[in-house]
Amino acid sequence: MNIKEAKIEITKAIQAYLQKNEYGEPMIPSIRQRPILLMGAPGIGKTAIMEQVAQECGIGLVAYSITHHTRQSAIGLPFISQKEFGGKSYSTTEYTMSEIVASVYEKMEETGLLEGILFIDEINCVSETLAPAMLQFLQAKTFGTHKIPEGWLIVAAGNPPEYNKSVREFDVVTLDRVKVIDVEANFAVWKEYAYQMGIHSSILTYLEIQKNHFYHMETTIDGKRFVTARGWEDLSAFLYVYEKMGEDLTEATIIQYLQHPKIAKNFANYLELYKKYEMQYPVAEILHGDITEAKDLSTAKFDEIISVLGLFLGALTQEFKLAYEWDLRVTLCHKTLQNLKERFQSPYCKETPWDLLMNGIVEELSLEFTQKVKGNLLQASEKHAYQWVIGELTNWIQNIKTSGITEKDAVFEYCKTVFQEHVETRQIAIDSAGNQLENAFVFLENTFGAGQELVIFLTELHTNFYSVWLLQEWDSPKYYQYNESLLFGEQKNKLQEEIAAFQRGSLLY
Repeated sequence: MNIKEAKIEITKAIQAYLQKNEYGEPMIPSIRQRPILLMGAPGIGKTAIMEQVAQECGIGLVAYSITHHTRQSAIGLPFISQKEFGGKSYSTTEYTMSEIVASVYEKMEETGLLEGILFIDEINCVSETLAPAMLQFLQAKTFGTHKIPEGWLIVAAGNPPEYNKSVREFDVVTLDRVKVIDVEANFAVWKEYAYQMGIHSSILTYLEIQKNHFYHMETTIDGKRFVTARGWEDLSAFLYVYEKMGEDLTEATIIQYLQHPKIAKNFANYLELYKKYEMQYPVAEILHGDITEAKDLSTAKFDEIISVLGLFLGALTQEFKLAYEWDLRVTLCHKTLQNLKERFQSPYCKETPWDLLMNGIVEELSLEFTQKVKGNLLQASEKHAYQWVIGELTNWIQNIKTSGITEKDAVFEYCKTVFQEHVETRQIAIDSAGNQLENAFVFLENTFGAGQELVIFLTELHTNFYSVWLLQEWDSPKYYQYNESLLFGEQKNKLQEEIAAFQRGSLLY
């Protein structure tokens, strides 16, 4: 299955394992809660989906690569203790707590999360001395003499032997105690994740043209040559920073991430073309409605058209994301204001000064933020929303004190007024993003008519997390017009044939 299907399967299994009966006991006893074993090629996102599953289930996550551990660190160190048996004292060997088990308890202390996932990566690459302990770990959920806390579930990941010489094959006894999920690389599924993570539009556009370069691995006389999803994501982050620094990304740098000379060269050549298209087609002016068509683009080659669409989608995604982040800020700010109103009106807080109440809310929100960060329960945009609201409330307190306001009603009225300004800013961001989307439709309509280019554009909008969110908040006449009128089935089949034909005859190498 692909990584998205695997995520759904894992999420459902975790939710099932956490179900309790009327006595508060697990409906599936701990001994029957089979650890989940994800098997798949390296760099396809096994670790990333565990972070997402933990966030969406609201539980903790502790992740370890077992290859970094010796028997002593995983099992614990032996020590001699004295025990009495039958009235006699004996020296016995005990073990200190496993570093891995201890880290689970530490996570519980830090975050207050009593349920979670212990994720063990590269589990089939354990050392010879640690291998016997793995069966005990998978079956009894213990390392040495120390058990994994109740409510914490085990997910493990491993690579097939063709990708790692250190792999140890599991025997039937072990396999009969786990839920095995085989995961394969899939660009279409990864693209949904890539849009949400802000992967550089040049990479997404290139891979739309060269899908077979998304995940590629081969053995040559010079050794392994490979490209993984992890490589593309890391390259994207580096590319953004290089652009900010005003540096050009060279083939020599690209090959450090795409460790396949032919693909690295191919992408380097494409990046030059992409920059040329950026200069040739001023996306900002098009999206603001200053340029409504480009007749020369209508007769351009397929890769040029795809690249320009990628430029549009990259720029629009930034606008959609900005509106989404303003929505997160305003939503969290509104929740905080409701909390403030309740405290101001509570008879128990009648004598408490307004600034103590507001500072208390800021402290509570900061503590909540810290715990969620430690528990890895927030995505980047959510983290930024917390930071923004905490900073905004702090500014409100300072401004209110400076203005000399002392009455709680007047204080709350000030907060409401400033909050309303942020509500209006949110709406401005949504309207701006929506209008730019409409202008993109107008440009594509005038340039290409209602053809395959609009099919591609609409399909990408459906894939993009931020555009899907915007279309729920903003009524786009052009979107609904073309979404209903274009025959997706026929057009997409035709489009896929043309893309395949283009890939076979590509001149980018």
